[in-house]
Amino acid sequence: MDSHNIMFVILSVFMVLSSIATVVSKSIIRAATYLLFVLLGTAGIYFLLGYTFLGAVQIMVYAGGIVVLYVFSILLTSGQQEKLSKNTVSKVVASALLSIAGFGVFLFMLLKKKLFENVAALGAPTEAVGTETNSIDQIGHFMLSSSEGGYLLPFEAVSLLLLACIVAGLIVARKS
Repeated sequence: MDSHNIMFVILSVFMVLSSIATVVSKSIIRAATYLLFVLLGTAGIYFLLGYTFLGAVQIMVYAGGIVVLYVFSILLTSGQQEKLSKNTVSKVVASALLSIAGFGVFLFMLLKKKLFENVAALGAPTEAVGTETNSIDQIGHFMLSSSEGGYLLPFEAVSLLLLACIVAGLIVARKS
């Protein structure tokens, strides 16, 4: 087993344990912290696969989002340790059925795409024949371009949506 596979297993176990802790935690702050660990593990896998730009964006965008989540959770709960409602049998059964259904869809997609047949080919990302890659300079140009193929309009729409969420969160926090 080479170092890439060992690091992948470590990151995967770290992410699975952090995901479980996120769902099980009864404190909003702790759940947000565990979510931050999951997102950092995702960035680690991007770096491991050689996608440095995607890993850096993952850290910048989602780590920043977790900081905003911290602020809102503190504002909305007034710093108190909010406790979640008690689990009932119907909630546990419903969540178990949904989890099993989601896992079934996940396995179906894996088998449909025949990903298990190519396990030996895993490792560093390889370029398919006939595909082209974009440099970070080209990605930045596409992100801020308003021409065909540019993403300026969706980029601005998302920024307005985030601004509206911040204003709404402040209004809700002031009323309580």
